[in-house]
Amino acid sequence: MIKTLKKVLVAGVVAFSTLLSTAAFANPYTLMQQTADKLFGDIKASQSKIKADPNYLRTIVRNDLMPHVHVKYAGQLVLGKNLSAATDAQKDAFFNAFGQFIEQSYAQVLTQYSNQKVEIESEKPLGDKTIVSIRVNVLQSGNTQPIKLDFKWRKNSRTGEWQAYDMAAEGVSMVATKQNEWSGILRQKGIDALTTQVAESAKQPITLGK
Repeated sequence: MIKTLKKVLVAGVVAFSTLLSTAAFANPYTLMQQTADKLFGDIKASQSKIKADPNYLRTIVRNDLMPHVHVKYAGQLVLGKNLSAATDAQKDAFFNAFGQFIEQSYAQVLTQYSNQKVEIESEKPLGDKTIVSIRVNVLQSGNTQPIKLDFKWRKNSRTGEWQAYDMAAEGVSMVATKQNEWSGILRQKGIDALTTQVAESAKQPITLGK
């Protein structure tokens, strides 16, 4: 009985380790497809909830997209040279606020989706690349141009895991935009003032387009 139990436990550990290894080293195109299928599928299936409460989109983004987002790396890019002057406590506070801001921003962008067809660009050879941009087209009816979303993925040098760190909607990068927009606040008022502003922005409700 004990031997059987040990075999079951060992098999479970091996299976779990294999699952973690597969997730950590999955191809970014595979991750993008899986993430998009879950994300857009849940948005499509939840239209009645979203119309009743647009902020429900944040819940979907939090569950389906945020686990794949490297908030800290994106935040480091936004802070730039100001990162080195911040204390660990200041960094943690900023990254926490910035993660909430990303969630709110992505949810707002995704209000443009209801049940359109979504296409992920074809996989390209990765070679030794550590950063790739993957285009997601949300197709529109008639002759209307698709909504273009570009997700940037980075291979974590420590874990080997591919993680998203930026989304560009119609060519506009959120990280680059916020880096430019917030540089003045950082320079004039410092990281604590910026963290307060980012936290307030993250509280903005999601609004549906007319």
